[in-house]
Amino acid sequence: MKIEFWSDIVCPYCGLMDHRINQALGRLSYGEQVQVVHRSFQVHPDLPREGVTQREVIKMAGAPPTTVDHVLRPIERQAKAEGLTPYRAVDRTLGPTDLAHELLAYATDQGRSNEIWTAMFRAHFGQARKLWTEGEVLGFAAEMNLDGAAKALRSRRYRGRVDADQRQAVRLGARGAPFLVFDGRFAVPGAIGLNDLVSVIDRAWAEAKPKPQPLPIIGGGDGVCTPDGCVS
Repeated sequence: MKIEFWSDIVCPYCGLMDHRINQALGRLSYGEQVQVVHRSFQVHPDLPREGVTQREVIKMAGAPPTTVDHVLRPIERQAKAEGLTPYRAVDRTLGPTDLAHELLAYATDQGRSNEIWTAMFRAHFGQARKLWTEGEVLGFAAEMNLDGAAKALRSRRYRGRVDADQRQAVRLGARGAPFLVFDGRFAVPGAIGLNDLVSVIDRAWAEAKPKPQPLPIIGGGDGVCTPDGCVS
């Protein structure tokens, strides 16, 4: 079974859902048989490369200042309750994540997708790490021992894949991130709790691995033998 997970490194709900997916699969006896496919969805592609603070982003979007206390601080408290601490949804800088996503696509080709996505979420939300410029992204890549990252990033050969991920999400109905698709059968937009996530994965698994059902009976002969004997 496959879970496709569209997310962005600067999306605090996405970092929380990455953690919940890992937790959910750890609970399930078949968790190791579920493939998580990370896909890119850029929430703020037009931010300046040097980055802006979260409070500035709120102001730029025309959202009320109460967004900090009514939306972002509760995310931080929820993350702490689930073992993610520190988790900085407010005191951080946001920027364009195109280069970060291209590095993540490269990591996928190196067989390290889940590891590097989780590490990047932790770097940004745990350390308020900026990952917008080529130097910042390559610094992270060096720490993760992603050999060949500089060549991949400077060639921009993964830009098309990142853009295609975003277009695919929009075609499937995504208006933002996180956005999850379970085995191509149904989608879940937005963040959901751990228990609800486990239930959704269970449902998708059951539909992907249906139990054999008796065939419909359309007729029959006069004689049949069973463990109790033969009758006519």
